[in-house]
Amino acid sequence: MKDIIRFTIITILVATGLAGCIHNDLPYPKITQTITEIEAVGQSRAAFIDVLGLKVTLYLEETTDIENVRFSKFEVSEGGVPDIDLTEGTYNLTKPLFVEITRYQTYLWEITAEQNIERYFTVEGQIGETVIDPAACRVIVYLPESIDLSDIKIESIKLGPEDITTYQPVIQAGSTIDLNHPYRVEVTAHGRTEYWTIYAEVVEQTVGTDNAEAWSEVVWVYGSCEAGKSGSFQYKASDSEEWKDIDPSWLTQNGGTLSCYIPHLEPLTSYDVRTVSEGEYGNIITLTTQGTMDLPDGSFDQWWLKDGKVWCPWNEGGTPYWDTGNTGAATLGQSNVVPTDHTVTGSGKAAELNTKFVGILGIGKLGAGSIYTGSFSKVDGTNGILDFGRQFNLRPTKLRGYYQYKTAKIDYASKSNPDLQYLIGEPDTCHIYIALTDWTAPYQIRTNPNTRQLFDKDADYIIAYGELLYSGTMEDYAPFEIELQYRDYFTKPSYIQITCAASKYGDFFTGGNGATLYVDEFSLDYDY
Repeated sequence: MKDIIRFTIITILVATGLAGCIHNDLPYPKITQTITEIEAVGQSRAAFIDVLGLKVTLYLEETTDIENVRFSKFEVSEGGVPDIDLTEGTYNLTKPLFVEITRYQTYLWEITAEQNIERYFTVEGQIGETVIDPAACRVIVYLPESIDLSDIKIESIKLGPEDITTYQPVIQAGSTIDLNHPYRVEVTAHGRTEYWTIYAEVVEQTVGTDNAEAWSEVVWVYGSCEAGKSGSFQYKASDSEEWKDIDPSWLTQNGGTLSCYIPHLEPLTSYDVRTVSEGEYGNIITLTTQGTMDLPDGSFDQWWLKDGKVWCPWNEGGTPYWDTGNTGAATLGQSNVVPTDHTVTGSGKAAELNTKFVGILGIGKLGAGSIYTGSFSKVDGTNGILDFGRQFNLRPTKLRGYYQYKTAKIDYASKSNPDLQYLIGEPDTCHIYIALTDWTAPYQIRTNPNTRQLFDKDADYIIAYGELLYSGTMEDYAPFEIELQYRDYFTKPSYIQITCAASKYGDFFTGGNGATLYVDEFSLDYDY
């Protein structure tokens, strides 16, 4: 017995001595810490959270005091500790705000704010559009030689935030000012004063063709004339002598500012455009329309089965244009996007997108079938990382195609998104959208709640967008037409993104088991 006790004591002492010599050389796990939710008082729309760049962009209403911003919501990934609590105090967001979030390692996030203040200033008899330069606090109006600069009547004025801006001297619509010399005015809001100067510039030519942009089968033209006079545009093929008047329904006139679109043109053709106003003609601008491009495999006829379980929407050995989440779904089950003989034409293939719980023995996730322009990058645990977008520099006007949908009651909502729990029991909704963007590379989509980064239709990278939503059950295919709503008529896109999903909230693992979407025969229009 004494020998046993002696052996036990020696063993403990040896173990204790060895423990004192052991060093924990295992590295800490690298877990990116993210801002998951952030909201400011006086926000105009949801903030954009760039998970990969560790940046947040806030969008403030024009009446919000950007130098004294309060936050109503600030949440970070589980386990992360921020160095400051943004919900306490106010912050000056005229410059970037930096927040450190620590969990094993420290991640530095940058928060910036954008605030667009609508400003305008117009006077009676002006020509074209007023130039407003907020950085220099300067206004320039263009006036004809015949006008009396000493008695210029203001038609509209707004140089600061709505309803909280005052002017000294007091000027308003209906006031008259002397523009023989620069006119200085104090513009005050939030207790801070800016000193603005209004200039008049006299011009000889009162009709001008200011700018034009050619798409594939449409041209956009901008011009100017004297306010109070009617204006319009004319156009012709460059090799023709005959000028044509535009249809009045294509024209928009606001004072002395003119704009129009000219549809039904030929691709890769040279055209001349000019402004016209009451017998006077502006300068001629010559421009050439772009070509057109069909969507690669918009009929969804090309498929092959990889590794016996992953359906890929392209021919084996071919060049992928579309992809799905099947690689991720197949880690727990089978593909939920598959080819089908149920087509519009009765021949070829179509894409069948299914929402279903994917897993083994009840362990898994709800997977919403989706097909999109881009590629599946890799699996992140039970989540996916996708590269959205294919390079594209044309400007279509519509996406056409055929779809059929069978809804199902939403029976699964991810617990990581409690805000979506209210959808339980509601009919699921399919989602088809098209976007043109100015991305410089494919946009990475991450569905992992800890590093989530999703497509945002309101983001600044969107040039044009259109969508279709439907939550019923259809007996057969129906045609659809999605018109692209352009937010920028001059910037050429660099990528096109088309996404079809059987469940609108599939990115949040929320939907109805059994919801099914069929899509077939997609094409692009380039005319109005």
